[in-house]
Amino acid sequence: MVNIAGITLKSPIVTASGTFGSGQEYAKFNDLSRLGAITVKGVSHEPWQGNPPPRIAETHGGILNAVGLQNPGAKAFIKNDLPFLRTIAEKGVKVIVNLCGRTVEDYVAVARDFEGVDGIHFFELNISCPNVKAGGMAMGTDPKAAEEVTRAVKKVASVPLIVKLSPNVTDITAIAKAAEAGGADALCLINTLLGMKIDIHKKKPVLGNKIGGLSGPAIKPVAVRMVYQVSKVTSLPIIGTGGASTWEDAIEFIMAGATAVSVGTANFTNPKATTEMLDGIIDYMQRENIKNLDEIKGIIV
Repeated sequence: MVNIAGITLKSPIVTASGTFGSGQEYAKFNDLSRLGAITVKGVSHEPWQGNPPPRIAETHGGILNAVGLQNPGAKAFIKNDLPFLRTIAEKGVKVIVNLCGRTVEDYVAVARDFEGVDGIHFFELNISCPNVKAGGMAMGTDPKAAEEVTRAVKKVASVPLIVKLSPNVTDITAIAKAAEAGGADALCLINTLLGMKIDIHKKKPVLGNKIGGLSGPAIKPVAVRMVYQVSKVTSLPIIGTGGASTWEDAIEFIMAGATAVSVGTANFTNPKATTEMLDGIIDYMQRENIKNLDEIKGIIV
């Protein structure tokens, strides 16, 4: 078990937003009740159409995506997705709702959409998506803006607030400290790195949006480094994410300072990645005689 902002997760493995749906598609591959939390795809106040296709491109060691946070909006999510998530929550799995917006007002509006709604344990403030032309990453790369939007959402949030950080900055610790100053209860890092792929035969970018977010094993060393750096400047719990696909990866994140580990792109290539990762962690702890992950969390000095 691990603790995030006063809430106990039964395991350190959670899912990354945009890679696991609401869990229904993966239920036939995994015992979802073993997960610490499910993070749902980004939810906005009003429906978003997303970016033009093509939206996905494979690369060496990962994928580029430019989906653009397409979603049907908060009301549709509450009606169509939340009922299943509540059945998972009854088994002890926490539900993290990823909030997206283009303005501070958008973020506040979607947070308010969930007032009085049962079955949600955390908000994850997505100020780090590189695939929206306004808001999103723009707020996640400016400390002042990051603090402002965090503070505004925290005022109306009915559950603990996790802020997801962008790696597309010169100094991620400055953004982390800004989010903490704004009232964040926890941090999640990293989101995707900006990337591009060109079709040399068609002589044009592969993605309809031209630029997308790179995820997968290729970005793991960057993610581990940033988790390590941020853990040294804040006392907030950290959910480490970015390229984790094996239990060894998860242990790296924890040793770098993460309390929990979020699994994203690996779900696409191995739908059992989350539970296999958990099995590996348990075996490792038994071999190393580790009773609690706090014993190895942040041991890299």
